[in-house]
Amino acid sequence: MNASALLANTLSPDAATRQTATQQLESASRENYPVYMLMLSDELRNENSQIHTRNAAGLALKNALSARDSTRQDDYSARWMALDVDARQKIKEASLLTLASPQPRAGAVAAQVVSAIAAVELPVGQWPDLVEILLGFINTSDDTNLKIATLQAIGYICETIKPEVLALRSNEILTAVIHGARKEEPSSEVQLAAVHALFNSLEFVRDNFDREGERNYIMQVVCEATQNPSVSVQVGAFECLVKIMALYYDKMAFYMEQALFGLTVMGMKHSDERVALQAVEFWTTVCEEEIELAHEAREAAEYDEPPELESKHFAKVALPEVIPVLLNLLTQQEEDADEGEWNLAMSAGTCLNYMAQAVADAIVPAVIPFIEAHIKAQDWHQREAAVMTFGSILDGPDPQVLTPLVNQALPLLIGMMNDENLHVKDTTAWTLGRICDLLIVTIKPDVHLHPLISALVNGLSDRPRIVTNCCWALMNLADQIGIYLDEYITSAPESPLSPYFEGIVSALLRVTETTANESNFRTSAYEAITSYVSHSTTDCIPVVQNTVIAILQRMEQLLNMQNQIVGVDDRNNWNELQSNLCSVVISVIRRLGGGIQPMADRIMTLILQLIQGAGKTSTVLEDAFLVVGSLAAALEAGFAPYIQAFLPFLYPALKAHEDTQLCMVAVGIIGDISRALGDQSAQYAGAFMNVLLENLQSNVLNRNVKISILSCFGDIALAIGPAFDPYLNTTMDVLRQAGSVQPNPLDFDLMDYVAQLREGILEAYTGVVTGFKNTEKAPALLPHVPSILELVHQCLADEERTDSVVKLSFGLIGDLADCFPNGQIKEHLLEEWIAHEFRSKRGMQQETKKTLRWAREMIKRATA
Repeated sequence: MNASALLANTLSPDAATRQTATQQLESASRENYPVYMLMLSDELRNENSQIHTRNAAGLALKNALSARDSTRQDDYSARWMALDVDARQKIKEASLLTLASPQPRAGAVAAQVVSAIAAVELPVGQWPDLVEILLGFINTSDDTNLKIATLQAIGYICETIKPEVLALRSNEILTAVIHGARKEEPSSEVQLAAVHALFNSLEFVRDNFDREGERNYIMQVVCEATQNPSVSVQVGAFECLVKIMALYYDKMAFYMEQALFGLTVMGMKHSDERVALQAVEFWTTVCEEEIELAHEAREAAEYDEPPELESKHFAKVALPEVIPVLLNLLTQQEEDADEGEWNLAMSAGTCLNYMAQAVADAIVPAVIPFIEAHIKAQDWHQREAAVMTFGSILDGPDPQVLTPLVNQALPLLIGMMNDENLHVKDTTAWTLGRICDLLIVTIKPDVHLHPLISALVNGLSDRPRIVTNCCWALMNLADQIGIYLDEYITSAPESPLSPYFEGIVSALLRVTETTANESNFRTSAYEAITSYVSHSTTDCIPVVQNTVIAILQRMEQLLNMQNQIVGVDDRNNWNELQSNLCSVVISVIRRLGGGIQPMADRIMTLILQLIQGAGKTSTVLEDAFLVVGSLAAALEAGFAPYIQAFLPFLYPALKAHEDTQLCMVAVGIIGDISRALGDQSAQYAGAFMNVLLENLQSNVLNRNVKISILSCFGDIALAIGPAFDPYLNTTMDVLRQAGSVQPNPLDFDLMDYVAQLREGILEAYTGVVTGFKNTEKAPALLPHVPSILELVHQCLADEERTDSVVKLSFGLIGDLADCFPNGQIKEHLLEEWIAHEFRSKRGMQQETKKTLRWAREMIKRATA
């Protein structure tokens, strides 16, 4: 069969034909990759072939070069680079020639192929003349199709390749792109491709934005494009403005004053929703930037330093103009809008929410007249918009400013849970949830609690959307009252929710009896039950016990139904339900602690059955393992009878290197078991250490799991103390090697990883030192003291150090001093860098200061 027919068959309406053709293509790519790639490129270039076949050839080429998974991408890149140079050249030439195809769709897919090849070759110094070739097409050709496809290719390349790879050509790329986006360009298709390419290139033209003349020209072209006759170009131009604001906020004051303010306010009023959405998004982005800058300013003030960048307060200045437009957009809801559909009313609500956080108290007088005028309106659009406005401004202004307003509004809002309109009820439930979450102190138990709970529990019988929001509101009520009691009334025997506790939990359990989960309402109900259990006071313990019995019965019923599962939907539903049930069981175990003992046999029996039944469904396995971990923590030494039955399931999970989350949870279980059993866990330590050390050697295992493994070494050492001696030298070697990894200031991902890695190593060292402290094996640590302190020094010298790393570092120095109080490590503890660090207290949290003071006392004793 020839390539054309084979590719056409991959698009066949007949499933069997389609599957056979796809399998044949995959087989060809594996068995003879060079021939496969050349065949596809010939088909892409062939002007006599049907466009859908050429399109399929181009997509197959692109998919053979690029993958989302980084490991697979490395394989694809290596496979391509191993191709004969002539073959690579032919494929590249075919792709470049196809950019000029009279068929625009062929040119568009060729642009993707060119970009995919560039993503492999440019970072390793290959295809050095590509950018020059593409710029030549734009600057010297009158072929509109070629210009469009070339600009698309440039846009894709800018999107996929790191800015530093293209930095040397940024001026030329920007010049070509801006040239295509100018209002003088006769073709709107060229303008659109140029605007999209500009959007993708904005991150690596920072130097150009630093130069005022170039910045002015770029901004002029983009602002003019917002007024283009083509709506698509206008949308693209506003998208550029959104990204420019996010990247170059500090340079926008002049342009806001001269153009952006007016353009975006007019844009929000545009008759085409696509334009209006982007104009609203512009102001959302302004607010996001100013919220972040305010946060940074507060942080800087804590250190008595000026902030790196100062807010220009664009949102506050624009408030009188922007707010009326947003409030008007809020009234443009559609009766039958899909729940997940992003529309103008939702966008305006989100923008208002960010605006409240950015301008704080100033938002209140700007919106209160609108709320008062519309909250009792005949038109449901206006009522819903008024409630949405009120709910959107609750995060930002001072609670003292909001409290009288909430007190005044609560009775009205509770009454609106009976509104005849679904949208009004839905938004009212959401707003009540926001009040419960953000302003719990405004809810007076003797005045508001009974009507509020009655309204929310009644809402649990309504439509799925409303049920979801009522569950969320009830959950927030439990969480925030629980947090308030923990903070101000420790070990409270009862709660304002106590009289309602059983009724609420029973109502939530009724909601969860259904097989449906539309709008996620069943999951929301289980999450709410979990919150009520977690925050239950002593007087509600009998209800908690009854709840777990009901949950375990459901778990048993589900396990018995396993053989009746038919199809993917049933399996997903079963998995989701089991995960929900596990979450409730975990919350009960944590709440009851050792009191769970009478039910432990039943729980472990069910969980082991669940693990067997879950197969390779990692989410269910993770949740089941977390139940085991919480049970171990609750029962402590009482968990011992269950270990032998559980270990055969633990080891396969530890070896599931490709399943990052499951492996991470399994490593955590080893820590849970070690902490629970203490020195009794020594009999399992050998097997645990072997599998963990094997995992560290894996090339497949995610590096974050390896950090957890290092930390787990500390858990094991702390639990078994001197019995850890056989593993000490190996562990210390591994920790020393891991500590030698250095961050690269240009690679933020690596910097973040190294910070987490060092924290994991410090936790491991802390566990080992504490485990050996005051035992006959303590001297075995002496040879490792220099490497431990070397890492601590590196951590404390890091300008980006976190408070948790500082606390761990001081604690570890104190532990070493406490471990060797008779001067054995005096010379190390008297090093100047330690004295310097212990003199500095600036910006430290209270707990860290406490650790520092204790460590200083230990050093004094150890160096006396």
